[in-house]
Amino acid sequence: MKKVIGFCMVCLIVCISYSCGNGGKAAEAGEVETDSLVKPKYATGYEVKDSAGVRLVNVGSDYHFALVTTDETNVPDGYTKVKVPIKSTICMTSLQLSNFTILDAHDVVKGVTGTKNLFNKDIRARVKDGRIVKIGMEGNFDNEMVLAANPDVIFISPSKRGGYEAIKETGITLVPHLGYQELDPLGQAEWIKFVGMFIGKEKEASEVFAGIEKRYNDMKTKCQELTAKSQKPTVFSGEMHYGNWHAVGGKNYLAQIFRDAGANYVINDEETAGENLEFEKMYSLAANADYWRILNSYPGEFSYDALKASEPRNELFKAFKERKVIYCNMKQTPYYEISPVQPDLLLKDFVAIFHPELVEKDYQPTFYYLLK
Repeated sequence: MKKVIGFCMVCLIVCISYSCGNGGKAAEAGEVETDSLVKPKYATGYEVKDSAGVRLVNVGSDYHFALVTTDETNVPDGYTKVKVPIKSTICMTSLQLSNFTILDAHDVVKGVTGTKNLFNKDIRARVKDGRIVKIGMEGNFDNEMVLAANPDVIFISPSKRGGYEAIKETGITLVPHLGYQELDPLGQAEWIKFVGMFIGKEKEASEVFAGIEKRYNDMKTKCQELTAKSQKPTVFSGEMHYGNWHAVGGKNYLAQIFRDAGANYVINDEETAGENLEFEKMYSLAANADYWRILNSYPGEFSYDALKASEPRNELFKAFKERKVIYCNMKQTPYYEISPVQPDLLLKDFVAIFHPELVEKDYQPTFYYLLK
């Protein structure tokens, strides 16, 4: 009898260990990962794997990091060792900073590029009292300020204006954050998990992302069910600037948000970044579109008069005539400080305009509203 009881106890321990370890199933949509290894489900810019107990993180095809908890740990060739959790870092963009904000991790941020268009009161206060230093803008960094921040690593955006060669001379590890390249809104938000691995908040990051994912997909499903029975509105985006209209491509992050919100974007190509078009070309694509989305930094209150003054031909668009311009002013809204990590809020703003019956009657938008 004792042998049987002993055997059962061993089995129980094995089962518990297996269910809590790497044998657990991958998280379903909206579920928190219980696995110790982060598995990006939507993000394509990074991947994570385990090798002999060392967490290996590949960013794009060129950057490889081994996250370790002790300096003595050996890492594979080709990997840069990073001791985690890091205690200090520098954020180069609002998108990067948004990850730390949503994870309640401002204490880790010791440097930013600037505060000119920054809304977050806590970050501004930390800059004012010296807990966070300003290192200058991309392409013109102040290495003395970089060293004053004393960062364990610096998160960078490799394809932006650069200036990182000078920073490399400090010997500080540069970690690319490629969230801005993601074409799926949830993929961009999933970089929360990436940052979570570096700062020791994997569990919190998974929990936060699971909530974002569920809210986003629930709203997306409602839109799909509704538009399966009715016609989708059409939408275009942008404005004329310096003689050209920059139109994002059909595979762009924004185009995906429009589709998920139950609308058709007027450009259906396979481009991601888009291209600069002449007015006549844009007009041929969007003359009869139902809605027109605009994001800018207009000084003061934007209006239809201001839109017409910037380009008199704007009044020719159907969306202008019918007063269906969807607008967000970045001087009045912390758009880039919130939207990268909360695409569910961004999606809901568009749904409230395209399909108001799917949101509560007293819904207050976070970013976008119909211009009066």
